[in-house]
Amino acid sequence: MATTEKPQPKNDFKESMITYFKGVKAEWGKVSWPTKNQVIVETGIVLAVVTFFTVVVYIMDIIFKWLLSLIK
Repeated sequence: MATTEKPQPKNDFKESMITYFKGVKAEWGKVSWPTKNQVIVETGIVLAVVTFFTVVVYIMDIIFKWLLSLIK
């Protein structure tokens, strides 16, 4: 007669969390962080693009508002 054994858990919760955070720490060291100058330049580019598109949408809003006022 064959007996079925319950599989034993490989790791308990605490060991799993320790293993996870060790992996996170190892990967954290592999991250290539940008330089301060690179962050400043890229932030400036993002702000310029956002400003440009904000102005474009605002101008389009004014144009559509004017066109709709002609229909009334």
